[in-house]
Amino acid sequence: RQELEEIPVAYDALAVVVHPVQYPVKQLNPPQLEDIFRGKITNWKQVGGDDRKIVVYSRETSSGTYEFFKEATEKQELHEQQPFHARHRSHHTIRQPTRGAIGYVGLAYVSPRIKTLAVSYDDKHFAAPTLENAINKTYPIVRPLYYYYNKKSAGLVDPLLQFVLSPAGQEIIKKSGYIPINEE
Repeated sequence: RQELEEIPVAYDALAVVVHPVQYPVKQLNPPQLEDIFRGKITNWKQVGGDDRKIVVYSRETSSGTYEFFKEATEKQELHEQQPFHARHRSHHTIRQPTRGAIGYVGLAYVSPRIKTLAVSYDDKHFAAPTLENAINKTYPIVRPLYYYYNKKSAGLVDPLLQFVLSPAGQEIIKKSGYIPINEE
């Protein structure tokens, strides 16, 4: 039997993204996000946008990103109730949404091809998904990233972990679009 060790090495913010020409919608509050991903809000006009059907892009249910986003945006069954979900294996396909689409990607995958939406903890203070907002804790959808290893291999793994957690390793993490563990 193997005993696994779990070590946090970085954080990732999940950005809520839409097509870059996504009408006047610039932010969504937690109840709106939940209702969109549960299929209760199905048209952008219900949240201040144009009269266009919302197409929800989601990761596959086996994805850790899927599970975290599901837990972060609501506490109930969400994605399973949405009949027109487009399931994607990776962030790359969600980064090219069609008009009317909404999805989520890791902060490192945000590009000019998509528009990010500001999200709120409390429905009053909205924050855009940026590295700075994730570090200062104003952006609410942030998750830890872990390195897992067999405890029996600790001696072999320790040099790698020491580097990843060092200032040089954490700088590489930051330049890659992730949040360093020491800035949490």
